[in-house]
Amino acid sequence: MEENLTYEAAYQELAEIAQEIETESVSVDVLAQKVKRASDLISFCQGKLRSTEEEVTKIIKQMDNQS
Repeated sequence: MEENLTYEAAYQELAEIAQEIETESVSVDVLAQKVKRASDLISFCQGKLRSTEEEVTKIIKQMDNQS
């Protein structure tokens, strides 16, 4: 994955790939590449969501400890 890829950009690219596959505008020759890229993007997004959830949980715990 690219280092500067954001969640929003990954999600947008994933939506575009899904649209291409749904409308069958992807040739059979590149279909496997698109599916692989989609898989990578899904993993990236899931990782981002997990790390964000962990950060938020940590911040909330810190706030609770300060009260």
